[in-house]
Amino acid sequence: MEKRTISMMLSIYCRGKNHISSQQNLCESCKTLEEYAHKRLENCPFGERKPDCKSCMIHCYKPQMREQIRIVMRYAGIRMLWHAPIKAIKHFLK
Repeated sequence: MEKRTISMMLSIYCRGKNHISSQQNLCESCKTLEEYAHKRLENCPFGERKPDCKSCMIHCYKPQMREQIRIVMRYAGIRMLWHAPIKAIKHFLK
């Protein structure tokens, strides 16, 4: 669930910032960030009971990547209501 949500947010961000060409799903920097986020989620010690990263006691993201993902979430979070309203509501309630 978390991986799909982050992938969707990155897609919204990348399209909205005109990073994507017609042949790509994500630009290179967004793809790198997605792979990094997925790796962090796979290695999260909390597993399925993972809190949101903002309130987590363990910050597993490098500071630069943490700032980048925060920018993506800030941009894409509200826009998810138009792209995937049910997923957005579930994400916000969690």
